[in-house]
Amino acid sequence: MKSLERWRQKVRQLKTEVAALFIAARHPGVPWYAKLLAIAVVAYALSPVDLIPDFIPVLGLLDDLILVPLGILLVRRLIPPAVLAECRERARQEPYQRKTSWVAGAVIIALWVLLALFLVRHVRLRAG
Repeated sequence: MKSLERWRQKVRQLKTEVAALFIAARHPGVPWYAKLLAIAVVAYALSPVDLIPDFIPVLGLLDDLILVPLGILLVRRLIPPAVLAECRERARQEPYQRKTSWVAGAVIIALWVLLALFLVRHVRLRAG
């Protein structure tokens, strides 16, 4: 039971980090490139579209357990520590509920399509 509670705590921390990144993406003290990456990470975290669908046993949760935390780690390195601390505090104070965002889903789908088109074009250029 202790491990289940530990996982729940980790999930709450992850939700707080996503909320903090959402707040940081609108903060004037965050560089534009960090804002852009923060928006991408938050969009993926809130998107109903995942790289591996959640209904696939075990694998479906791996992208959420690996990609989102890796994205958070990268964005945290780009945000000034004082600004990140301020955004985390705001995220803890403001009630945050994860809501599925269909706009974020559309953005993620568009990014995957663009990546697929780029890869197909790259493979064709190499083969031709």
